[in-house]
Order: sequence, then C-alpha cells, then structure tokens
Amino acid sequence: MDYTSLFIYTLLLLVLLNIIRSWKWWSPDSSSETFPPGPRGLPVIGNLHMINLKRPTETLMKLSKQYGPIFSLRMGSVKMVVLSGYDTVKSALVDHADEFAERPHIPMFEDINQGYGVPFSHGDNWKAMRRFTLTKLRDFGMGKRTIEARIIEECGFLTKLIESLEGKPTDLTEKTNFAIGNIVISIIFGQRFDYQYPALHRLMGLMHENMRLLGSPSVAMYNYFPVLHYLSSGRRKVMKNIEDLQNFFKTEFVDRLKQLDRDDQRGFIDAFLIKQQEECNDPNTYFHEMNLLSTVTTLFMAGTDTTSSTVRWAILFMVQHPDVQRRVHKEIDRVIGLAQPRIDHRKNMPYTNAVIHETQRTANIVPMNLPRETTKDVYFMGYHLPKGTYVIPLLESVLYDDTQFQHPESFRPEHFLDSNGAFMRKAAFMPFSAGRRVCAGETLAKMELFLFITSLLQKFTFHPAPGVTDFKVKPVTGLTISPAAPKICCVRRF
Repeated sequence: MDYTSLFIYTLLLLVLLNIIRSWKWWSPDSSSETFPPGPRGLPVIGNLHMINLKRPTETLMKLSKQYGPIFSLRMGSVKMVVLSGYDTVKSALVDHADEFAERPHIPMFEDINQGYGVPFSHGDNWKAMRRFTLTKLRDFGMGKRTIEARIIEECGFLTKLIESLEGKPTDLTEKTNFAIGNIVISIIFGQRFDYQYPALHRLMGLMHENMRLLGSPSVAMYNYFPVLHYLSSGRRKVMKNIEDLQNFFKTEFVDRLKQLDRDDQRGFIDAFLIKQQEECNDPNTYFHEMNLLSTVTTLFMAGTDTTSSTVRWAILFMVQHPDVQRRVHKEIDRVIGLAQPRIDHRKNMPYTNAVIHETQRTANIVPMNLPRETTKDVYFMGYHLPKGTYVIPLLESVLYDDTQFQHPESFRPEHFLDSNGAFMRKAAFMPFSAGRRVCAGETLAKMELFLFITSLLQKFTFHPAPGVTDFKVKPVTGLTISPAAPKICCVRRF
C-alpha cells in the first residue's frame, strides 16, 4: 500500500470515529435538559454549515435572538456554549469570575504557545506568568509618567512621518503599526527601532499576516477538525511566521545575556533573563525560554495590532463624521492649544474621551472575545455547564447591546456623555474583556489611544482623498477586526 492510500484510509477512519463520537450529541435522545439549547447539529460537522466563517459573530448574534442569551453549538469536534448580551456576559466573567477563568485548549494556539506564556496558558503557569508580566509592565512604566514620555516621543516621530507626506493621499496602516509597535518594542527591549530599520518592517509584516490568518476559515477549520493538521495551509503559514518571529527574539536573548546587568534592566527581556538566572536550580521553575518566547511574542503581536487598529478606526471615523472631527478640534484647541497633549488633559476633555470610547465600542476589535473554559461544574442561569465547557463570551453582543446603548449600530459619542456633556462611564463598555482574563495591557492601551489620537487630531485635519465621493470604512476580519478604507489626506492645521 502506498503512502497516499494509507493517508486516505487513515483519514476515513478518523472521520468515522468522529461520527461515532458525535452521534450522542446529534441524537435527540441524548440531549440534556439542563444544558443550554441550540440548533441541532449534523454528524461530523455539527453546526458548521450554519456559520459564516468569515464573520462568525454575525451568525452568533442571529442565533442569540432565536435561542436566547445562552445557547450551545457544536463546531466539528468542538462543543461550545455562547453567552450573549451584557447581563449574561457580565454575570459569567465578573460575578462568576473564578468559574470562567480557564482557557480552552485551541489547536492553533496550542501549536504556537505549547501551553506557555499568558493568554493561552493554563493553571499555575498562567498565574505565574501573568503575575510576573503585570509586575514588569508596571516596573517599565505602564500607567506611569515614564511610559507617557515614551508615547509622547513616538507621537512626535509619527507626526513628522505624516507631515512629510505633505497632505498627499495615504494609507496609515503601516505608519500606525510602526508607532504603536515601537511602544511595545521599547518595553520589551528597552529601546525603539527607527522606522527605516529593516527588522522593524519584517516584524510588522509577520505580525500583520498572522493576525489576518489566525481569523481565517482555514485556521478555523483546523481548530474545529484537528485531524486537518497537515492539510491546513493557514496553519502552516502561521507556524512559519511564528518561527521567524521567535528566531529574531532568540537572537536578541543571546545578545542581551552578554550585556545583562541586574542593576540596569533595559526592558522586559532583561528582567525575565535575570529571574531565570535566579531560579536556574529550581527544576519546577516557570522561567524558561519557552515561557519567555511565548510571552514576548504575544506582547508584541497583541500589543501592536489592537491599539494600532483602534487608532486607525478613530481617524477614519473622523473622516466619515466631519462634524465630530470639528468638535474634537474645538475641544483640543480650548483645553490644550499648541501645548503637548498629556494624559492629565483627559479629565478636561469629555467629548474627545467619549469619541475614543465610542470608537472602541463601534470598531468592536475583538468581537468574539478570547474563549473561556469552565474550571469546575457550574450552574449558570438555570443550566448545568460541566467542568471544561468551551465558552464564547460574545463581546459584540455586549458592545452592541440595545439595552445599554440607545443606537448601538451608529457611531455616536453621545453614548458616553450625560445631558450636561460630562463624560459618562458605561458598565457595558468592556472591549478589553473582563474578569480573571482581562487584557493585561488595558492601562497601557488607554494611555496610548488618548495620546496618539489627541496628538494626531491636534496637528491634522483628516478628509477623503480628492475624487472620493462615497467614503466608506469596511471591517477586515482576522483574529481582530481592522479597518479598510480608501486612502485619506492628512492636512496640517497650522
């Protein structure tokens, strides 16, 4: 028997086993009265035929209207529960934080991280790495004046780059990636990279491609059918890109070990390597190269993509809503004038603050959230969720909840303003998720968004390129949602 025939027979056997395993779920006699309801699945594929793999939240939002705020699905071999609406998601992630604190074992992310790092690690490893990462992010300035100074410096570099275009039509994607990426890079390495540095271009290209591929149908199919391990082109490309990223980081680790100084820690890598040396004789230490590689890779990719996309969404919303842009300009001129924007200005700028929050809400960067897993058997909203249940807390359903936002489909800064024009916090504003697995970089991202967006709007007016009469922004779905639009003109205000 040749290898091709062997492969085909093996694949057919695995499909048959999957049918047998899935039959209990598919059979009406096997459904549990205490498990959330949902549409009946087919053998092998489950409910996969119902899902728009390019924009799965679109299908999940529709199903929530049919089955209620908590319902179940089976996607290939993965049985999951979807939570929809602010009340339901908040109850799970905040009120039952411990019970929904785990992360499921997702094939693509297990391949990338091998259970290490922070977002997709588990148990004690997750606790140790999250604690260390949060501590070091604060040590290197997150939420402090030191990181504010770095952000302000990078705003200056970005402004000069845009000024050099002299108002000519441009796409801001690469430029904002460079600027936001440099903030993360400065925390990781202790220094920024020049925008012309070839390695910066290479790193950003790898990051950008992986964020797109991780949300692609090819990778989704692999996650739902792990048997497709060797057939998924998306998986192969992601892993090649991760290898290239991590090879770059490994080279940096070696170089930094040669100059390591306990009393002069330049960045996150130095701090980790020093901790690794301190625990080198502990066989149970979590401070080893795999945790370092996974943590640094995630900090770089997640810390760059989400914030950079949000800055671009904000600018493009200003192009779409020139009346909103004029009001922001007016508030900036009144509160800041020609001075350097600083985080302290935020408390006196309710409209600009509302615009930034409404950008995050409407842009809906991570619509499906990162999935959770129950840590034990949970009785939740009248249903029994066994330990290990795969849970999707649907963030789009929270940010677009019409019981929390009067016009959820529209971009309206007034969602975050009271009748007197004062900034108004909303409990349903949770773009960084919530609970035990809330985004570790939330504080940094909020500071970056205010300083970058305010600095850019202080210096420029943004409008469509000449000849563009129907300016539209379209969401591009990957692991996150980024904006795609015609090129825009960035014209100096003074």
